[in-house]
Amino acid sequence: MNKLTFIRKSIIGAACLVIIAAGSGIAGHQTTYAATTTSTTAQPSQAASVSSLQKKAEIISIAKSLMGKVKYKFGVNNPSRLIFDCSSFTKYVFAKKGITLKWGSSAQSKQGKYVAKKNLQKGDLVFLSVAKPGKINHVGIYIGDGKFIHNTNGGSANGVIISNLSSYSSRYITARRVD
Repeated sequence: MNKLTFIRKSIIGAACLVIIAAGSGIAGHQTTYAATTTSTTAQPSQAASVSSLQKKAEIISIAKSLMGKVKYKFGVNNPSRLIFDCSSFTKYVFAKKGITLKWGSSAQSKQGKYVAKKNLQKGDLVFLSVAKPGKINHVGIYIGDGKFIHNTNGGSANGVIISNLSSYSSRYITARRVD
């Protein structure tokens, strides 16, 4: 069972328990009112959590769908021709789900909330140093299982690839969670 299915089933189960608990000892028409009121107040935060997980999964799906279609070019943000640098790629992908990112890996590293490497979740932005040691100059999207997707021009690659974050362990700088 995947995480999203588990969360949905947990929400439904919790709502059922609230309805049963609210109904004990209360008259029939009041039971309906109490259950509806309780259910309505409990739902928004849980729905937001499910919605956020779904949005992150969709962001990863969009990024993966661009593999083989996007070209890397330093300093370029050309959505009509699908030519991006690393940060204009993440900017483009997140914008597809209504999340505004600035252009530039350093600028993006100041958006959202800090995330420790051990707490990375799918959809988090990971920031690396690929040119000047210790300076943020590359960004990708964490996709889980120690991997991230990014737009790069390195070796034989020119475009969107999936890499192991462990291959960049000496160059890893920080991560951010944006919603």
